Amino acid sequence: MDTEPSTALSVSGLRATIIEDPFVPGSYRLVVDGTPQSHVNPDDPTQLFFEYIQRIGHVIDQLGEPGSPITALHLGAGALTLPRYIAATRPGSRQQVIELERDLVDFVREHLPLPKSASIRVRYGDAREVVAKLPPGLDGSVDLIVVDIFSGARTPGHVTSLEFYESLRRLLAPGGVIAVNTADGPGLHFARGQASTLETAFGHLAVLAEAQVLKGRRFGNFVLVASPTELPLEWMPRLLAGGPHPARVVTGTELRDWIAGAPIVTDATAIPSPPPNRTVFQLRDRD
Repeated sequence: MDTEPSTALSVSGLRATIIEDPFVPGSYRLVVDGTPQSHVNPDDPTQLFFEYIQRIGHVIDQLGEPGSPITALHLGAGALTLPRYIAATRPGSRQQVIELERDLVDFVREHLPLPKSASIRVRYGDAREVVAKLPPGLDGSVDLIVVDIFSGARTPGHVTSLEFYESLRRLLAPGGVIAVNTADGPGLHFARGQASTLETAFGHLAVLAEAQVLKGRRFGNFVLVASPTELPLEWMPRLLAGGPHPARVVTGTELRDWIAGAPIVTDATAIPSPPPNRTVFQLRDRD
């Protein structure tokens, strides 16, 4: 791209910009309100760049038979990095995306077109409201739900509660999983609260993150993987080996100790995720 395309999003008023990555040939970053939201290589959608996206990609790789089609629901569109990944690695998959900002999806599709072979349907509106209106035919049929909802650098509170997660549980197929991206820093109050809430809603949970982030020594992303059925033990060493490194996968007794004392988040107590220091994730968004 000769210039950096940019647009103002009509719902949030935030500015979205697509920036060519100078260090990864053929790749682009979607930046919203100065915060990198997505990284995508349209010519090689199997290339995942952000650490948390790589971790979710490893989870996707473990679902069912390698390369077999899945049914996936993505809450939050970004640059559609994971829908592209699934379309490339699991041809024939059925995918739906829920996104609040129609302008964002139109902008991404214009400048970073989707593969024509991909079966990806986009529904527009608030994730919680749209989930409540999904057709009953989806109940019990979704192999993967990805929750990656951010307004700028923060996750809105109403999509972090027990009531919200319970509304998603009905959609999961037997053996299906939900992968939630959340971010937190020292103290880990938000991340531990999300872990407590997801374990209550689904029954089984694993937490994936960089070791220093898990210890609360710096701000970063956590991938919380939950399921109504027990997560296969063979996944754990594979997820750990997949990196990025240094990586940790926390389950069982260690997970209960990590969560200990963290309250379950409800609609009455939910708050947005904490804002990072602007030097952590954010970039200067050029007009």
